[in-house]
Amino acid sequence: MIKKAFKWIVFLFLTLLIIAGAFASHEWYADKPVFLRSLLDRSMIKVAFESPETLTSLGFLESVGIKNHNANLDNDSPEKADELFALMKQVKTGIKNFPNEELNKADKLSKEIALYLLDFGDELERFRYHNYPVNQLFGIQNGYPSFMDAQHQVNTVEDAENYISRLSKVKTKFKQNLQGLKIRENKGIIPPAFVIDRVLKEMTTFVAQPIEDNILYSSLKSKMEKAQEISAQEQSRILADVKIQMKKSVHPAYQILIDYFIALKPKANTDDGFWRLPQGEEAYASSLKFFTTTDYTPDEIHEMGLAEVVRIQSEILTILSEQNIATEQGFTQAIETLKEREEFYYPDTTAGRDQILADYQTILDEINAGLDLAFRIRPKAGMKVRRIPEFKEKTAPGAYYQQPSIDGSRPGMFFANLYDIKATPKYSMRTLAYHEGIPGHHFQIAIAMELEGMPLFRRMSPFTAYTEGWALYAEYLAWELGFESDPFDNIGRLQAELFRAVRLVVDTGLHHKRWTREESIQYMLANTGMALTDVTSEIERYIVMPGQATSYKVGMMKILALREKAKKALGKQFTLRDFHDVVLKNGAVPLNILERLVNQYIERLQKIAKS
Repeated sequence: MIKKAFKWIVFLFLTLLIIAGAFASHEWYADKPVFLRSLLDRSMIKVAFESPETLTSLGFLESVGIKNHNANLDNDSPEKADELFALMKQVKTGIKNFPNEELNKADKLSKEIALYLLDFGDELERFRYHNYPVNQLFGIQNGYPSFMDAQHQVNTVEDAENYISRLSKVKTKFKQNLQGLKIRENKGIIPPAFVIDRVLKEMTTFVAQPIEDNILYSSLKSKMEKAQEISAQEQSRILADVKIQMKKSVHPAYQILIDYFIALKPKANTDDGFWRLPQGEEAYASSLKFFTTTDYTPDEIHEMGLAEVVRIQSEILTILSEQNIATEQGFTQAIETLKEREEFYYPDTTAGRDQILADYQTILDEINAGLDLAFRIRPKAGMKVRRIPEFKEKTAPGAYYQQPSIDGSRPGMFFANLYDIKATPKYSMRTLAYHEGIPGHHFQIAIAMELEGMPLFRRMSPFTAYTEGWALYAEYLAWELGFESDPFDNIGRLQAELFRAVRLVVDTGLHHKRWTREESIQYMLANTGMALTDVTSEIERYIVMPGQATSYKVGMMKILALREKAKKALGKQFTLRDFHDVVLKNGAVPLNILERLVNQYIERLQKIAKS
């Protein structure tokens, strides 16, 4: 299905432009093409073709022998961003040229979602510099090597030469990013001091290590060794060129940012929330609206979180008591008692970490084979487990998901953080695998990418409340379906839900109620029982990604509320398969639109029952 979608996109707008003549040319160039989808898809394609890194990540051009984009990197300059914002305004004008009465039901929905995003683009432009693009979690300093390792495929000498070309151009890319950093500095948008400390340590360590140990060198070496078309002589020549570019381009690029942050550090302070920035309160409210796709205020979200923390802790304490773990001294002590049991941990060795990855894969394979009664629609793309690269795992989240390539040649990836073995108790593994993998992110994202007849942008819509809400809902669903029959696994699930409820409290606490980093860490420690290393990473994540962490619980609660509404309205007519079809077959959508889709599904079945 992915390949069919790829053929429609590429051949309709590229090949047919040459073969079919006037009509295809009209669809590509006209202010108002015949089909709304033509406008939406060509806009996405134009943006994608301006981004060599996006084309590499999508992976569809390689299947027809086009690889020249793999020699280039994205233009990260502020001027290029200006062009993108201008294009968004043009696209919005073009979409409004299609009256609703000219559109079918599917196109009306696409129009509504597109305008929702584009309208928010105006808000995004207003606060475009209210962020910290180089931070301890993400940014060019770790995003670039991660991209080269995970996305740049090397099967031929040409692929390797393109890899070297990208190494040679990284200095320009870093300078472009520096432009944006200086604009933020002039506006008074400076990262907290701890962020600067983290990125300086990360970058100086990256530059100081021997080239042969650097991921940019070792990753290419490993890929070439696995490739069948690259001789040993060619490999030696290419690796010699890599060393040259590491010294000539890569290390100097990193030094540019190292020098900048050293000079910036005296201007930073220890205040962490967005409230301290110019227009910070407005920027945070905008961020909450974008990530939750609701109009909830920071205070409403904060109170929601406090209530959920009390409820979930009570459920956990009940189970712990049933398992003969003392709870008289309170939640934190009970969790500490649980955490001290050695049988819940793997050996702190390479073999132990290898076993964790193998067990994650077993968990995913098991649930994938047992979901037929709950799901009619399933992704075609496969699912693999990998370790988060060691060079960045110390400050990385506990896990994350990477989407498959659009042509199906690269499976979806579940990346697990194995830095702290105590942060991976066995009773938490199932829940994490269900969230990041199956039936969580992998189902939702891979299915959306594979949907036929849907505009390209809707297969990749950035509605976090939907995508993360679905993944958290998937944890709950897996427990409902019996995949966490062990009571300790259920504690792991409830701890994960508690973790997301606490996020509602600390995110709004940091950015609205002016909590300090240390106050937030203490609240999360006291109310989750998580390891200090994980809590610290999480709080620091919320500081550099304001609002994002609230989307999980808000989205989950909405999906569960809609499911309960459908159950009550439909009675025996209700099935999980039907409900999941409604939720998944439209791709990611704002929560208010999801509610309307569920209401329409309810009305449709009620009419059938009456007829």
